[in-house]
Amino acid sequence: MGKKTPEINSGSMADISFLLLTFFLLTSSINTDQGISRVLPPPVPADQKPPDINKRNVMEVLVNQFDQLLINGKPGVVDDLKEEAINFIENPTNDPNLSDHKMETIDYLGEVKISKGVISLQNDRGTSYKMYISVQNELTKAYNELRDKLSMQKFGKKFSDITNEEHRKALLKAVPTSISEAEPKNIGG
Repeated sequence: MGKKTPEINSGSMADISFLLLTFFLLTSSINTDQGISRVLPPPVPADQKPPDINKRNVMEVLVNQFDQLLINGKPGVVDDLKEEAINFIENPTNDPNLSDHKMETIDYLGEVKISKGVISLQNDRGTSYKMYISVQNELTKAYNELRDKLSMQKFGKKFSDITNEEHRKALLKAVPTSISEAEPKNIGG
């Protein structure tokens, strides 16, 4: 009879595999905070009629399947969207074609001018994800810039640097994000 081949003890192999797996799980980072940060309003009851919004208080932003942008029916580019949105919301010259305002007293801010403007965003089903995100980013930048401006006036620092939660809430109330996003449809080219 021939000599027996010695066997390798595989019990410790399972232990090593488990330790390696645990090490990689603990040292790798898994980012779960991805996407667009938006707080959605609660669902509207079926018997409730949507509020009437004056046409002047709506800025229409349409993106077609070719990633072309229409801002209030006129061709536009993403790079200009932030400035267009700021001008619409702020309406510094009281233009009757731009959003209306209401005066409201807010704790920590005093009396401030709050826009009644709503940005209506409509995408085509064929709109690229890159274009969709670019449009969202520009609109978010517009609101952030307006909050920064008010925060600098009232507190002397940017909105992102405000640590007092009550001050942050006051600024969010003074410059609310008013974006109405409709379900994608075929807009055409």
